[in-house]
Amino acid sequence: MRFNFDIAESTEDDSRRSLTPKEDVQWIPLQNHPVFTTTADGGGTAATASASAGGVRNLLAWDGASRLYYWDSNQQCLHRISIRLGEPDPTSVVAASPSKVLRADKELNFVVNKISINRNGSALLLAGSDDLCVMYLYGRSSTKENAIVCRTVSIGSQVYSSDSSAIRILQVSWHPYSDTHVGILSSDSVFRLFDLSSAVVQPEQEYYLQPVEPGRSRNAASICPVDFSFGGDHLWDRFSVFVLFSDGSVYILCPVVPFGSVYKWESILEIYSDAHTFGLKSAKSAAVNNSNMAISWLETTFPEVAQEATDRENLSTIKAHSHALFDASLALQGPLRKVCHGGEDEDLAVRGAECEGRAVSFLYNLVSKDSILVTAWSGGQLQIDALADEIQPVWITGSAPRLRVDSFDHIRGIAMICESIPAEHSIVKLDQPLDNTVWLGHPPPLLRLAIVDLALPRKTEGSSLITMFADPLMPERIYSLHEGGVDSIVLHFLPFTSQINGKDENIKTPSVHPVLSTCQGETSSSSPSPLSGFASLSDSFGYSWVVVVTSTQECVVLEMKTWNLLLPIQIDKEKPIDMEQQKEKDTPDIISKELLSGPKSVLAPQASPNLRSISADSIEGRSALHQYFKLFHENYVEYAHKVYFELKHHGPQLKRIIDDQHARLDEAQQKILRVEAKQPMLDERIDRAVQRHNSLEQRLQRLRRLPGAHKKPLSRAEREFKSELDQFTGVELDALRSSIDTLRARLKRYTKSSKDNVMTQRRKIPGRNHAQDAQISQLKSSLEKLSLLNSESTKKVELVESAIKTMESSKNKTILS
Repeated sequence: MRFNFDIAESTEDDSRRSLTPKEDVQWIPLQNHPVFTTTADGGGTAATASASAGGVRNLLAWDGASRLYYWDSNQQCLHRISIRLGEPDPTSVVAASPSKVLRADKELNFVVNKISINRNGSALLLAGSDDLCVMYLYGRSSTKENAIVCRTVSIGSQVYSSDSSAIRILQVSWHPYSDTHVGILSSDSVFRLFDLSSAVVQPEQEYYLQPVEPGRSRNAASICPVDFSFGGDHLWDRFSVFVLFSDGSVYILCPVVPFGSVYKWESILEIYSDAHTFGLKSAKSAAVNNSNMAISWLETTFPEVAQEATDRENLSTIKAHSHALFDASLALQGPLRKVCHGGEDEDLAVRGAECEGRAVSFLYNLVSKDSILVTAWSGGQLQIDALADEIQPVWITGSAPRLRVDSFDHIRGIAMICESIPAEHSIVKLDQPLDNTVWLGHPPPLLRLAIVDLALPRKTEGSSLITMFADPLMPERIYSLHEGGVDSIVLHFLPFTSQINGKDENIKTPSVHPVLSTCQGETSSSSPSPLSGFASLSDSFGYSWVVVVTSTQECVVLEMKTWNLLLPIQIDKEKPIDMEQQKEKDTPDIISKELLSGPKSVLAPQASPNLRSISADSIEGRSALHQYFKLFHENYVEYAHKVYFELKHHGPQLKRIIDDQHARLDEAQQKILRVEAKQPMLDERIDRAVQRHNSLEQRLQRLRRLPGAHKKPLSRAEREFKSELDQFTGVELDALRSSIDTLRARLKRYTKSSKDNVMTQRRKIPGRNHAQDAQISQLKSSLEKLSLLNSESTKKVELVESAIKTMESSKNKTILS
């Protein structure tokens, strides 16, 4: 029996609080809800166009309990749908109709590409590529046009939503340990953390990412971020931020803690004890120095860990205080490299991306004790790795952060430049002792689990965009959402989890299962229908569902199997299979083996030598005859009765078997007749295929005689140069354009802010300050140099584009000639 008191109470509370007209609530299947079935004429066209322009979108969110949220792009409103999982059947999902309609109290001047709800379900993010808002679902609201109007506030309006700003929002996510903190990664290579409870305009924390030294970048893709993900509930992973760049390299920021976030006391005590045990007692000075900085940071951020044991006995959770080291900034740990075996070439550990195209999305997934990192590539591949070592915090001393404090000297905001440490990029091997890796500041290595090819259709106009989600019920399963549908990837091998469970297993490849296909036909020319929403639902009884919404507002609900999905098929390879035994096992018994073996052989009783001389009428003769008749009756007569009963009992069954055999024989004869009837048509089709093959062969011979067919193949150097040009065209050019747009936006913003500061200072100070004039002139000269550099970069990009066009035109002329 399932109880849904929270749903009933929430429905009553909503109807009691809202001023919308009260209607009778009907519970219908979720896929038949009016929100998804009644679509305005032409409404799906705009949604499809925006989806194709912005890539894969997700306009569906689940609060983890009983409410599903869907953003309607056509009506510019949010639908709140109450759902019941497992009713009336254990495998069904029903929804309340009508749904609640929520609208923003301000006009949204951007296209919403993603919605996301926080842990307690009180606020929902509306994210676009150039703006971001938060809608507060509760609190003070009003009613207008049968809809609840909710308070909506823009986040970082000075940075993202400015008219002159070219900074794009790449990824936005709620922090897993705070209901009011939002992490944003933007195209200007800055990761910002906003606290919505204090200030939504100014970020609480800013981290300027600098993965390579200035002027030493090998390619433009190595400095363009793509995606990020927060870590999970495991040691220092809970304080880590993973950042993916366009060339596939992954970097780590640790520790990053929102001010006021709440953590488990046991988790903080565990990493505090680990720093004392493995860091301070190490024989290497670098490990002792790093562990001392980590312990100092922990004792200041969480003052309870430094208190006496008697003062912290009843602690279950602990809150993070605002703190930052005054003389050190966080190091950008990475790029993460593959772990090497003892005899493996060390160059393999620092080799570039093994997949096609560029990196497009990233997913961190914690499965028991394993930290799984999944990178999606535009070529349709998923690169699945596991962290082979634990993450430790790393700081760079001498690089002081910028702090913002209040009147009580409390830290309210921090900003720092995070650089990588090239000297610490060492190769980690499997046979390396523990003392050579722990607390030395090395980034953790990666253990390659698999590379999964989703076999997506090739796109000539662009690359495939893939978004990934982890199953909340079974973390071993990962969903990949792309333009062709939804796929499920199940991991069957986890290195640390298998080792803890005592399983000595070889690496097993993940299994890939298609969940939903949006292609409208089987031909390659059919364009897939893009998706606009995805959510994975689960209940406490072990049932799991997938909800998918298409761009035409059609809803699909699929039940996902979870039981025995990870159990492999057990086959005993040592014991051979006896076909005779298998045949006897599969054949049903018509007559028992006891009857088929015949009557039991009974030994005749010992007779006296003078038995033949005894008369049958005598007493001795009658006794002997009676004994023989008794034995005959017990064996042969009873056996005959058993045989008669068996034949009479199995007669109808034998008749059914014979009739079934006759029916199958008649069916086989009918099939043979149909095949004989189709034989002439098949012969005719074969003759036509042979003629077509001959014509194609002749055509191929004529094409081979053309002058361009005997063109000399490219040499190895030419092929390498061509691959470099393709890489530059597909990845590097977009990265350069993004960098140039970001530099222009920074230049405009800094020019405007410097002019405002100069005007403000001139108003405050009547006299002339020569030092400020010198600083202003120096700033102007640096800005002029930056604009000159920007123009030179633009000219170089134009030259590269013209060279590529010239090469393509010359290549086409050569082919035509």
